[in-house]
Formats: sequence, structure tokens, C-alpha cells
Amino acid sequence: MSLDQKSALRVAQVLNEALPYIQRFIGKTVVVKFGGNAMVDEKLQNSFARDVILMKLVGMNPVVVHGGGPQIGDLLDKLSIESRFVDGMRVTDSETMDVVEMVLGGTVNKQIVNLINKNGGRAVGVTGKDGLLIRARKLRRKEDTAGLHASEIIDIGHVGEVESVDTGVIDMLINSDFIPVIAPIGVGKNGESYNINADLVAGKIAEYLKAEKLMLLTNVAGLQDKAGEVLTGLSTLEVDGLIADGTIYGGMLPKIACALDAVKAGVTSAHIIDGRVPHAVLLEIFTDTGVGTLITNSVLEREEESA
Repeated sequence: MSLDQKSALRVAQVLNEALPYIQRFIGKTVVVKFGGNAMVDEKLQNSFARDVILMKLVGMNPVVVHGGGPQIGDLLDKLSIESRFVDGMRVTDSETMDVVEMVLGGTVNKQIVNLINKNGGRAVGVTGKDGLLIRARKLRRKEDTAGLHASEIIDIGHVGEVESVDTGVIDMLINSDFIPVIAPIGVGKNGESYNINADLVAGKIAEYLKAEKLMLLTNVAGLQDKAGEVLTGLSTLEVDGLIADGTIYGGMLPKIACALDAVKAGVTSAHIIDGRVPHAVLLEIFTDTGVGTLITNSVLEREEESA
């Protein structure tokens, strides 16, 4: 089926707009955290897969990190294992950790690998335990004790934080022309498994890979001001100010903090993007307008990124 002249012109305009971005990002690494609606809606799943495949084909190095909280919750319910949370983090005893590994390292990871492969890409799935990719330590939460000038340490089980990332496994896959798909499970010094927040894993991997971009897919349009307008082109100093004045609060704080830490650690830019939009990843990378919030380390970098 041939295109009419108007449609053909629009295709040419899109490609022309994308060209300078393609040229700029050849050879660059982009870490994408895959989650939210994009992970459960079939159309969005396929648009995401095609996005990362196209990135690979034009010479970029996409690295996918995924979550799987809802899928873990569903299986725990089926097994009659109670889900408990502290500050939004799943309390993970040994029994729950077995389920987490089964779901994240098995079911979800292989589904994403298959999704990319069936759309024409070449993906390989790993967990942070493979090749000791993600060294982790136990995460301990502190909670103020009522009436006392002290904090109580809350043990939330096999919940961890990233201690270090050995990028050798990722580099090997990238250099072999594969797209790495990483489940956020870390390994402790004694071989114990840890469940780690996928945003935090994506941020740390981006930091250790010295990535060009960290992209966090969400179920919102982006970081919003107090009037509900999406903010973009922000420097880290501006984001710090938005946290201080209460514009950023609640559930968005951990995600923004992850993006902020990555950029401050040397990642060129972080993007909070709307995963409910088809081809959100491509739109954010290869178009002038984008579909989310861009955070960079300085006003100069911000202006260059949006130029």
C-alpha cells in the first residue's frame, strides 16, 4: 500500500527530525527501567520492544531493567502468602524471596526477553546474581520510636540496596550485539539473595555504565508542578528546590531521588517518561518535544539536550 504525498512528507519530516539525535547517540548507552502500564498492556509492550530494537539497530546500546511488583503480589496471593509493606517496600522473608526470584528472574524476565525477540530483536535475560552482576547488602529502615529520642531499626528481610555493579556481564552482552534484560535481584557476600527496587537498580547500573541516559517509565505524564503542569528541562539544582518547597512529595520522591542521584553521579541525563504513551521511549529520545521530564546536571547541559 503506497502512501499519499501528505503522509509520505510527514514520514520524511519525522525521520529528518530524528536524524541529529541518531547521530548524537550512536554508541551511547541508555538504561531503561520498564514497568507500570507499559509492562502489562499488550500494545504498549510491543511498542516498547520495537523502541529498544530500533535503538539497537541505529547504533545505541539499550539496557533494560524491569520490575514486577504486581506479578509478585498475584503469585503470593495464589500461594496464600501475606504481602506486607514498609514505606512502600515489600517485607521479604525467605519464603517470599523464593517467590520474588521465581517471578522476577523466571517468569517476568523471560517474558520480556521473548517479547523483544519475537519483535525482531536479540535479547538475553539475567538477574543481578548472574556473574555477580549486582553485589547487594541488606537494607535496614529506621523508624522514629514514639516518645523517645531514638530510632528503631526495622528488619524487612531480604530487601537490599546496591553495593556495587560489575559491568562485565552487561558489556559482554552489548558487545555481542544483544540487548541485556536485567531482573533487580542482588547477591550478598554470603550468597544470599536480595530483592531490590528496580528504579534504584536502573539508576546504579546507569551510573556504573557511565550511561548517556537513564529512562524511568511511569504511569504519570512526568514530574508536575503544583498546578499540575508537566515540568521538563530541569537542572539538578532546580529539582533539589522542588523537593525543598514540597512540589515533589510522596510516591514520586523515591523515583526522582533515583534520577537525581544518577545524574549527580555522572549520567548525562535522566528522564521520567509516560509509559502509557505508545513508543514513549522513541518519542523522548528522537523528537524535539519528548513525553516526560528531563533532568540534567546543569543549565548548560539542559539547553544543549533540548536544542
